[in-house]
Amino acid sequence: MKINKQNNNELSTKMSFQEVWNQVSSDPLTTLPQDEISFGKLFKWSKNIILENAKRTLNERADILEPFDKLAHPNGICLKGVWEIHTKNPYSGYFKKSSKALIIARASSAMSKTRRGEIRAFGLAGKLFPTMNPLLINQESTANFFVIDDLGGTDAEHYTDVAMTNEPTVTTTSEVLKNILYALKVAKAFSSADTNSGIRQLYEVSELGESNKRHIVTPKWIKIEAKKGQTIEAEDFRDELLIHKNKKITFNISVASQIKNDKKEWKIIGTITFDTSIVSNSCDHQLHFHHPKWREDLIYF
Repeated sequence: MKINKQNNNELSTKMSFQEVWNQVSSDPLTTLPQDEISFGKLFKWSKNIILENAKRTLNERADILEPFDKLAHPNGICLKGVWEIHTKNPYSGYFKKSSKALIIARASSAMSKTRRGEIRAFGLAGKLFPTMNPLLINQESTANFFVIDDLGGTDAEHYTDVAMTNEPTVTTTSEVLKNILYALKVAKAFSSADTNSGIRQLYEVSELGESNKRHIVTPKWIKIEAKKGQTIEAEDFRDELLIHKNKKITFNISVASQIKNDKKEWKIIGTITFDTSIVSNSCDHQLHFHHPKWREDLIYF
């Protein structure tokens, strides 16, 4: 697929779910790549590449870009499926009960580690298309969300063991200490590009499909966690998430806006069910997830 560099914003509103997935699945990889983070990738001569990338994620709405390196989460696997909300709640957009959307997501591990026994920081970036028709051309941009279990990583044996949220903790692990300069530069770039980059707000999902953007009610936190009983024993997390014919992987969607007794009041409101997955060059180097800019005017419930 040829990408129009000069017109990416227009392109982002004119690609269907199927077109995006066709690109993601156009160049599958038979061997799992092991891309390594490198301090040298953050800068090129006088160019601050990581800062430019951080700004691009905030400003660029296109779903597919010219090839680029993902500097924080280089190794991933892409999945497609359905986002569905089944429980009544006070939120707007595609958090409302009975909302159903097609979704393309990328599951990843931060830094370089992908294998069991290593310190891994699992993440999921999700892209919602406000339709169940895969061929429908979007008239509004996709809604993107981001969740991570722990930015410092954990020793969890399976991707499906962890709960990922849009305001992850940061544990000082051996992996962080080993890559401390890299981690500090990445963190500085994101904090320079946006206010309060430690939490990714959810208003894009709360606004999706709403004609009146003035009365948006959004949850403050989201948690994505695999349903129990889906564990696959695999050394690499991408092999865990390979979906074979007639199989599916389901994750619960929980939200919260209040804290009681030092705990978030989580409520399960829906599911994400993935039916297809692929490791591909476009998944790691062309699929783009727009980051929502920080807003102070949001209404939480």
